[in-house]
Amino acid sequence: MNIKQESILEEIDINLKLDGWAIILGASSGFGAATALKLAKHGMDIIGIHLDMKSTLQNAINVKNEIESYNRKAIFFNTNAADINNIKNIVSKIKQEIGTNSIRVLLHSLAFGSLKPYIDEDFNNIVNKDQLEMTLNVMANSLVYWVQELFLNNMFKKHARIFAMTSIGSSRNWKYYGPVSAAKAALEAHIRQLALELAPYYITANAICAGVTDTPALRKIPSSQDMIEKSLKYNPFKRLTTPEDVANAILALSTELTYWITGNTIYVDGGEFLT
Repeated sequence: MNIKQESILEEIDINLKLDGWAIILGASSGFGAATALKLAKHGMDIIGIHLDMKSTLQNAINVKNEIESYNRKAIFFNTNAADINNIKNIVSKIKQEIGTNSIRVLLHSLAFGSLKPYIDEDFNNIVNKDQLEMTLNVMANSLVYWVQELFLNNMFKKHARIFAMTSIGSSRNWKYYGPVSAAKAALEAHIRQLALELAPYYITANAICAGVTDTPALRKIPSSQDMIEKSLKYNPFKRLTTPEDVANAILALSTELTYWITGNTIYVDGGEFLT
């Protein structure tokens, strides 16, 4: 990036201000953490949902502390964001805490699923019913349940923005990626349907498709190193996408000026998927 480009981004970064609350599903790492920090830096209060054991809990604590260092409010829940009872309980609690018509942004960035083949000569190696349905529930269907609960409790502000992290895997396949690929395809379908049904309420919904990004979720994919090497070779910018690249895009798309962008899969990849 040259000096002129950097100065333009710095000017935008300084001047862009938002308000209201953002709910970040998957707030302790990767895209969720980067977006939580970016939105907080630009004026938003954050509700973070994450699921961390003792070994990774400090990540969530660090994100929460940094949000508060921007003089923003941070309410964090360490729980399974895909469990319907948890969703109902959390929405009830935040409704009491922050009131209605308060949620400006909802980001679905949950990356937990089964990476197993559909077919293998050893029955014990193949994905089973519970694993397949869990993957679909966490990485796709839970978005619908969150939106439904927030909508029915009148939590969304006018011109609210809904984002869901998808991947090129929604239309491409790699070994062991079948369950997640199916979930990403379903997630994009959910986004299109939500965009259609929420338009009368001035709420938009878009999927964000990042380029290959070195996150903990990517490292769990058996072919991740090959994906990284190919991205570095073919991306026009000759680098990987970063969580901050995605956070910057979500920040820009969270303004009221993007009211006419809805129902799309938006690629934030530096042109990676052109090649």
